[in-house]
Amino acid sequence: MPSRKLIIKLTVGVESPEKLSQAFTVAATAAASGAEISLWLTGESTWLAVPGRAEMFSLPHAAGLSDLRDAVLADGRLTVCSQCAARRDLAEADLLPGTLIRGAAAFVEEVLQDGAQALVY
Repeated sequence: MPSRKLIIKLTVGVESPEKLSQAFTVAATAAASGAEISLWLTGESTWLAVPGRAEMFSLPHAAGLSDLRDAVLADGRLTVCSQCAARRDLAEADLLPGTLIRGAAAFVEEVLQDGAQALVY
């Protein structure tokens, strides 16, 4: 059976709470179902890879963002856009353990793999 790989790119931050929550919920659910998951944070969502930031987010009737993020980190990969990190003066040392900083070429490589499905929020 081919590998099930889901790549999710989140392009918004706390200014769009439902879209943000949806992306993390889908990523964590896919990871729990056994899919290979890769969640990319771009733009303002980059801040959610900084320790303590997701814990400040709350949305009624939604799972805790830090719990969803931790599920992705436990069973998948969390990546921050390199340009987005640079614009915010962030390095991997500023991010949660296990979070990567990678560029567009790495994203394209992931989405072009056989069996990969990409979603953008």
